[in-house]
Amino acid sequence: MASLFCLGQIVITMNAKEQLNRQDVLASLARHSQGDWGNLDEADRQENERSLNQGYRILSAYQDRHGTKLWIITEADRSSTTILLPEDY
Repeated sequence: MASLFCLGQIVITMNAKEQLNRQDVLASLARHSQGDWGNLDEADRQENERSLNQGYRILSAYQDRHGTKLWIITEADRSSTTILLPEDY
């Protein structure tokens, strides 16, 4: 499945890199790029849908195989996408 939007430069925080399984990160990144927003409530899902059309920031939330929460944020200008843990924000 093709990406719905440009991810730009992909970066990961050191904390996330040390704690998360690489395969889980790649799978979550693929889901994010295809519009599967993960563990978001309906209001946040709708906000992401608006953001796709209006060029705002896009946020997805997932869990890795050990239950560790991770976020993926693509900036409004689509110049970069950051993978981080909630405590890194």
